[in-house]
Amino acid sequence: MTVSAAIAGGHGMAPMVMASDQSVESGIVTAEKVTAGENGWLVVHRTDADMKPGPVVGYAPLRAGENTDVAAILTEAVTPGDMLMLMVHSEAGGMATGVFEYTLGAKEDGPIRVEDKLVMSVITAQ
Repeated sequence: MTVSAAIAGGHGMAPMVMASDQSVESGIVTAEKVTAGENGWLVVHRTDADMKPGPVVGYAPLRAGENTDVAAILTEAVTPGDMLMLMVHSEAGGMATGVFEYTLGAKEDGPIRVEDKLVMSVITAQ
């Protein structure tokens, strides 16, 4: 998908993730707002000071356009001080629609890019 197609699919809004540092005590990470150019996923990766996406620790479905209060259930323990990268992934390339199939480095349901940059936000667990 081209950048213009991604923006058109998102109703003229560029793909983005807006999230803040937050408590993970409930086992959930929430993005205040996510704009996606197509149906896909908000994926929570571990990260660190190098800002490279690491293992997936949670995900939630996204619909094309603007999504608010997107809650991803964490699939493993995250402790206060851990850095998390909330990233927009596509639904493309997998075997089944509506099933999250991505594993680190795979092409199925992989991250989207705009001008070769990942669409993401980094937060610190509180």
